Amino acid sequence: MTTVRLPRRLTAAEPGWTARADVIVVGSGIAGLTAALRARRLGRTVLLVTKATVDAGSTRWAQGGIAAALSDEDSPEEHRHDTLVAGVGLCDDDAVRVLVTEGPDAVRELIDIGARFDVDDSGAIALTREGGHLRDRIAHAGGDATGAEISRALVAAVQLDLGIEVIENALALDLLTDDTGAAQGVTLHVMGSGQRDGIGAALAPAVILATGGFGQVFGQTTNPYVSTGDGVALALRAGADVADLEFVQFHPTVMWLGPLAQGQQPLVSEAVRGEGAVLLDSSGEPLMRGLHPLEDLAPRDIVAKAIMRRMREEGTPHVWLDGRMLGADTWLQRFPTILENCRTRGIDPVTDLIPVAPAQHYVSGGIRTDLWGRATIPGLYACGEVACTGVHGANRLASNSLLEGLVFARRIVSALEDDVLIEREPEESDGPEGLLPHAVRRPMQQVMDVDAGVLRSADSLTTAAASLADLGVAGGSRPSTEDWETTNLHQISTVLVHHARMRQETRGSHWREDFPDRDDERWRVHLITRLGEDGTLVTREEQVTGVDA
Repeated sequence: MTTVRLPRRLTAAEPGWTARADVIVVGSGIAGLTAALRARRLGRTVLLVTKATVDAGSTRWAQGGIAAALSDEDSPEEHRHDTLVAGVGLCDDDAVRVLVTEGPDAVRELIDIGARFDVDDSGAIALTREGGHLRDRIAHAGGDATGAEISRALVAAVQLDLGIEVIENALALDLLTDDTGAAQGVTLHVMGSGQRDGIGAALAPAVILATGGFGQVFGQTTNPYVSTGDGVALALRAGADVADLEFVQFHPTVMWLGPLAQGQQPLVSEAVRGEGAVLLDSSGEPLMRGLHPLEDLAPRDIVAKAIMRRMREEGTPHVWLDGRMLGADTWLQRFPTILENCRTRGIDPVTDLIPVAPAQHYVSGGIRTDLWGRATIPGLYACGEVACTGVHGANRLASNSLLEGLVFARRIVSALEDDVLIEREPEESDGPEGLLPHAVRRPMQQVMDVDAGVLRSADSLTTAAASLADLGVAGGSRPSTEDWETTNLHQISTVLVHHARMRQETRGSHWREDFPDRDDERWRVHLITRLGEDGTLVTREEQVTGVDA
């Protein structure tokens, strides 16, 4: 492979303003809001930075629910088993045990904050099942509006706390570090009015990144427009370890809107199949019959690959989801958001088939952290989709994402009680700059869709790497949000393709057509990359800890 070099910073501009706090939280989804609220319990002042408005993160789009062993018929050990199976040998067992044992109390704390989950006739939390789960353990709210309800409750709590200052419309650019290499804040670009506008510096000896994923790497995604990987790219440029970016989960059932559609696409939750909906091919035959013991409720990677293969065999742009057997009442009560999304596009799922195809949904990798959310830079923490805790392995189990953000945000704040964090003045970075114009974003997404998407091979990934290298020297950039985002997406795409070329096997959400045999024991490793001082990628292999299910 050719040597890859990436810039070490987005901007060298002098900050025009400065803000200080004890803790900076970047991101306002379930992970960031939880971290901010719990940091306040320690009496710390908190600066909460969010890229758009405080309620516009990925959490509000989560439909299916949050997984936890809340039923007397369930147990953390059973939840652990299902998580390990979905992760296909790459989950870190200690991290999974943390998730499943601390998860139920974390969900109950959400309820105490004010989140209202759906209940059954007895008044207990109503639980359903999704792909990969052998028990009903998915708590949901508003039928299919779980994320929106969780976000509502957390945002309301944050707004009531006068010790949390919120800066909206702020893009995090680069990590600030001191002469010991420890985090001391971030540079921001704020699009607003008043004193805090333009480029500024938010200073604190504790920086918690909760910026979500990088769905906009691909042209077809369920992620909102703000998901441009800013946190992962920021940490990478600062020299932190990032891991397992090759494990990108493509949701099997995203509504197909036509050949020209791009950007965020409407998700049709896996919970619809949990209630009995069935995937059909172009001839109307059940697509998953005989392909997996769980058929339509097989893990997402199995279903997504099966759909892509059938689409290629038949030369069709989508398959069909048949939810007509659910009936009007179930659609209206359990899936009102999806029902409305369908009907506004001329499809009535009560009587019609829904055209669906896989689209990028979630990444299992991210900033490498320990069990307390610590990154490899002192004072830098990460939680939620931006982090790689080792919980998800090669393929996230459905509805474990909200739980991971919740559990590890709590653990980060517990770590803050013990960690010795000293406020120092940040040093000026002398790393190489680099900025790409927004115009290269769409060509870059097309490269990733075609050559590094659901199905990959050595040839396609070599093509992707060469195309990204060519796009990486494009000129005409200017300091703007769009250009900074595009540069972040390019850096992440480069590492993703780099990892996908190295991992010569098929496992979980990483599928190599030239290595069709699944789960090579040789590759039970995490691929961990950092950016060297000269901007080159330095990658090592780390053995997975723990045991298989």
